[in-house]
Amino acid sequence: MLQEVKRTDLFCEYYKKWVAVYKSGAIRKVTLDKYLMTQKWLEKLIPDLQIYEMTRIVYQQIINDYAIYHERQTTMDFHHQLKGAILDAVDEGLIDRDPTRKIIIKGKTPAPKKIKYLNQFELHLLLTNLNLGTEISWEWFILLVAKTGMRFSEALALTPKDFDFAHQVLSVNKTWDYKGKGGFLPTKNKSSVRKIQIDWQTVIRFSELIKGLPENEPIFVKGQVYNSTVNTVLSRCCHKAKVPEITVHGLRHTHASLLLFAGVSIASVARRLGHASMTTTQKTYLHIIQELENKDIDLVMRSLSGLS
Repeated sequence: MLQEVKRTDLFCEYYKKWVAVYKSGAIRKVTLDKYLMTQKWLEKLIPDLQIYEMTRIVYQQIINDYAIYHERQTTMDFHHQLKGAILDAVDEGLIDRDPTRKIIIKGKTPAPKKIKYLNQFELHLLLTNLNLGTEISWEWFILLVAKTGMRFSEALALTPKDFDFAHQVLSVNKTWDYKGKGGFLPTKNKSSVRKIQIDWQTVIRFSELIKGLPENEPIFVKGQVYNSTVNTVLSRCCHKAKVPEITVHGLRHTHASLLLFAGVSIASVARRLGHASMTTTQKTYLHIIQELENKDIDLVMRSLSGLS
């Protein structure tokens, strides 16, 4: 156990034990995988460093070396995953002083990221070209994500019980572990648990489609599901409809973009998407919000010029 660790032990080994004791079984698998990836980087960057040798200058060098290959935000995450273990080592007397104090986070300049989404006309073309049969298919999945803006894992986890057709509501309260062994998992955050209003056309179609299916079993999942499989289907559908190729996540962006352009408030869009805060929505859709602000300025100027 950790109390048996000596100051002269390798820091990578200490970190490995720390993750096993404090993190394994206490956090979601996707988060644990990040800690394990940090462990691999430590084995690469400081394979021979002993615990007591972890000084401020050594720690800053580790951060600098990691930052050569990663963007600033990723380097910040790496720092946070390391810091917990280091502070515990300080508490246990294995390291004399906190080496993470006043750390400077560096990182590669992020490449400009342009969100890929379809405009209203392109989305209409895509949806009208879907081959929607009488049984559940990935094309039905594409339609539902486009109409609701759900995350991929949220849509996979949908069961017949989540549909309230009488009130035109879809409940999002879980996700599907498509990256692991399958099965239901909690949502990304508390705000992700939500109810999404759906239109009557979708209500009528899905009420027929899922009739007789087991209430508590996922509608779309039949065995192992891969994100790439659904994206390939979507890519084929985009090609058929002669619209730009996007991913399933791009459908979520399309949904949000169309709502914003239609004048729906940022607060309402944030709630519908299950964002933890409006700040997330504003950051993600900044370019669209700026376009809308430019339109608003034109509208204000036209209104003012019409005053006598």
